[in-house]
Amino acid sequence: MTGEQAAPPPVVAVAAGPADPPPASLRRKAGRGLGWSLLGNLVMKAGSFVMGLVLARLLAPEDFGIYAVALAATNIVMVVKDLGIMAATIQWRGEIEEMAPTATLLNLFSATALYGVFWVGAPYFAATAGNPEATPVVRLLTAVILVEAITAVRTGVLLRRFQQDRSSIAILAGFVVNAGVAIALAAGGAGPFSFAWGQVAAAVVTGVLVLFFAKMPFRVGFDRGIAKRLLRFGIPSAAGIGLETVLANVGYIIVGNIMGNDRPWLGYYLLAFNVSSWVPGLVGTAIRQVSLAGFSRLAEGKDDELSRGVQGSVALLFATVLPLAVLMGTLAHPIIHVLYGVEWSQSAGVLRFLALLMLVRMMTSFALDILNGQGATRSTVWMNLGYGAAMVPAVIVCTQLEGIRGAAFGQAAAALLVALPLAILAVNRAGVRLRPVLPMLVRPLVGGLACFGVAAALASLTAGNAFVTLCVAGGGGLLTYIVIVVPLDRITSFAERGIRLMTR
Repeated sequence: MTGEQAAPPPVVAVAAGPADPPPASLRRKAGRGLGWSLLGNLVMKAGSFVMGLVLARLLAPEDFGIYAVALAATNIVMVVKDLGIMAATIQWRGEIEEMAPTATLLNLFSATALYGVFWVGAPYFAATAGNPEATPVVRLLTAVILVEAITAVRTGVLLRRFQQDRSSIAILAGFVVNAGVAIALAAGGAGPFSFAWGQVAAAVVTGVLVLFFAKMPFRVGFDRGIAKRLLRFGIPSAAGIGLETVLANVGYIIVGNIMGNDRPWLGYYLLAFNVSSWVPGLVGTAIRQVSLAGFSRLAEGKDDELSRGVQGSVALLFATVLPLAVLMGTLAHPIIHVLYGVEWSQSAGVLRFLALLMLVRMMTSFALDILNGQGATRSTVWMNLGYGAAMVPAVIVCTQLEGIRGAAFGQAAAALLVALPLAILAVNRAGVRLRPVLPMLVRPLVGGLACFGVAAALASLTAGNAFVTLCVAGGGGLLTYIVIVVPLDRITSFAERGIRLMTR
């Protein structure tokens, strides 16, 4: 080792973790990890959905608005809290045990300093967002980064090993605690604090389980050479992902600042944003738990391995998410009415535009993972800076013109016209060939147009009953998309399997 190494404290966990998966088993390990991530996210999102329905009936829209401000602050600090050390842990070329003490120390220092900044700045942050009463909720909710500082390296180790089964169990256990605490406090009149206390409790439970599952010695030390390597990769990576998070959440701040508190506009906006985040939260989060490690390993192989892996992955992701975005935008009003009630109708107009934003966010986030996996972290910064330069003024102007619907339109337009082209340019400049992807997108685009036409027609025919509209138009549109996009032999094979299962 190079540099100065501080003496480590006593070892807390002494069992050595398993070795990183060899290249020959990468596809199998990544597939298994993705499966566990999807399953864990599916269970958690289903639970979060039920939890959201319960809290929507226990709390007022104003409470959601206050929570939105605290959530925006937390989303920001969660990304930049560790200076990209967790991502650097996943991407690290070398022995993890060698870098873990230095990485842990850097995590603890950065998270503590950042929390101090947000504690002092919480009143100003909340006032800027148009909700000064959110100050104590911001201070409480952002405290989760102190727990994350202890566990971030161990979480990175689990993801690097493709042990998503263990990380999923830890997250689900935390969610159970979150739901119990939040619902109990909301029923007791705690208002927006119910959200915050629930998430803090969840972070503690998840953190304890991660420390147990990782089975790595908990040492704190410092090696100057390792620190330089970690920060050289981590700071641009954290800046790029941090900018991505800031830009995703800046709508809360702008809407709260411009629209004020005369009506619960921010609560309506938050609800629509949460609905549009279902797919990124379920599919996107699962992919991100696997993609950085997978792309990092592919980047270590032959010159064309990363390009071929990216081409197939991009086409599959686009084909999977496109129909969901189309149906979410087309059936926004039935979705909101059935799930949350007519009193939340103002959210439906916002959701139409955020559905498009969802699709573009999925693609640009995937580009971010590709660039990080290849080590081109500085490109992620420039990509998001360019997007932000276009998006922030667009959202401000559109919010002043059309309120919360204008804010959503401004975000979606800037994402489609600026963020996506910049992402494509950055990935191409990093040496990944994307041109072969274009022919793969033709059939999904045709299927998306047909899905929209069928869903819109059926929605018009069944207008008057939101539940019937959602079932008939949603089912008809999705079936149309599948028939056009999925090859006939795969549909036939799937049907035959289903018949065999039912006749056993």
